[in-house]
Amino acid sequence: MTTFEEERTTVHAFRDDALGEYDAVGLAAAIRRGEVSAAEVARDAAERVRAVDARLHAVQADVAAPAPAAWAGGAFAGVPSFVKDNTDYVGLPTGHGSAAFTPRAARRHAPFTRQFLSSGVTVLGKTRLPEFGFSPTTEFEGAEPVRNPWNTAHSAGGSSGGSAALVAAGAVPIAHANDGGGSIRIPAACCGLVGLKPTRGRVVQNAQSRQLPLDIVSDGIVSRSVRDTAAFLADAERYWRNPKLPPLGLVEGPSERRLRIGYLRDSPSGVTSDTATRDAVTETVATLERLGHTVQPVEFAIDPRFTDDFLTYWGLLSFLIGSTGRTLGRDFDRHCMDGLSRGLREEYLKNWRGTPGVVRRLKRTKEAYAAGFRGLDLILSPVLAHTTPPIGHLSPAVPYATLIERILAYVAFTPVDNVVGTPSISLPSASATEDGLPIGVMFAGRPGSERTLLEVAFALEAERPFRRIQDA
Repeated sequence: MTTFEEERTTVHAFRDDALGEYDAVGLAAAIRRGEVSAAEVARDAAERVRAVDARLHAVQADVAAPAPAAWAGGAFAGVPSFVKDNTDYVGLPTGHGSAAFTPRAARRHAPFTRQFLSSGVTVLGKTRLPEFGFSPTTEFEGAEPVRNPWNTAHSAGGSSGGSAALVAAGAVPIAHANDGGGSIRIPAACCGLVGLKPTRGRVVQNAQSRQLPLDIVSDGIVSRSVRDTAAFLADAERYWRNPKLPPLGLVEGPSERRLRIGYLRDSPSGVTSDTATRDAVTETVATLERLGHTVQPVEFAIDPRFTDDFLTYWGLLSFLIGSTGRTLGRDFDRHCMDGLSRGLREEYLKNWRGTPGVVRRLKRTKEAYAAGFRGLDLILSPVLAHTTPPIGHLSPAVPYATLIERILAYVAFTPVDNVVGTPSISLPSASATEDGLPIGVMFAGRPGSERTLLEVAFALEAERPFRRIQDA
């Protein structure tokens, strides 16, 4: 067992090998030019993963013999990556981060996996997530947590914590992530990455979401550069485009259009952000003003019952998993779900009769959201109400009443976009904590406004390049 002081380190895999310091777009270009081969890149990426994962514990399963995807013409042809372990990949078990069952090897790719593979990525394995993606940290009751490569005494966020840790550490340039309440944007903020949650329906829908009264989950990636996220969305659209949304295409840089951007530093639900987080928003406002945008404080009023309603819906998901878990594995035992999952389920059972009203109110959130955007193009806010906590603060082993209070004081901004189905993006701010940890800021937009989000992200990245872990 390592000591606290030994845990409190920075871990990265950047070195002089085939991956170098490329992002995914740059690495794919080097492969196309013949400077490196896809086989060399996969080999060196696997070595990088082995080098860092002994400290980060981000990998759930490895592919025995990684092979380039069939779509050799994709933007990321030959680029190594990972799939999150709540999404089927042929031949690998899908464990959902749970100890409640023994997962079986998937017989077919999930629909999003096929869309992801259309970009040409070489999948090296699957990344860890907290049980069923419920937690904003990737921690477990009976296993090592996923650690933040910027400071391994701290959380990598959740639920896409394994993916974020590997990308931030330089093991791979991009990795799959998905977001049902902040699970792309939260780990991106914790690990200093770009994390865009697309508009509902921008990418292919997963099978589970289609069965729910309100689809709150979107798939995407975490990346170290804005252009990687833009390239992913463009390739995803080439594979399949939703005719109900405006086409996106490849966004390649900032726009000259000047925007009206509202900002808030505290949550519409009444949670006050800590000083470092508020300062990150203030610094971003100043940068936007230097770039010529009009930025103003905004009042964003949502139903005061929103937090309780979202928590009830969260509990419904845990209840449904506990009731149908045998479809995941014949040995599924809901009593072996972790403390957070059990607590959510038990609280839901106390209030289940109110479910229809909860769903109705959540669906009506789009009206308040639209009112908050009146006269504005985007809204800037924190991603999280306070900076990245140490390992253990949000552990599922913490008593449920204390744990849920801590979670609600932390995850106070991201769920609204999941409920409404609107896009939002987490970007690294220029600020950092006293421990050197990243702090994220978030831009939210109207449905289908990914282009505007990416253009602003490109502008901020150019104005103040994102901090690099290899310089920490």
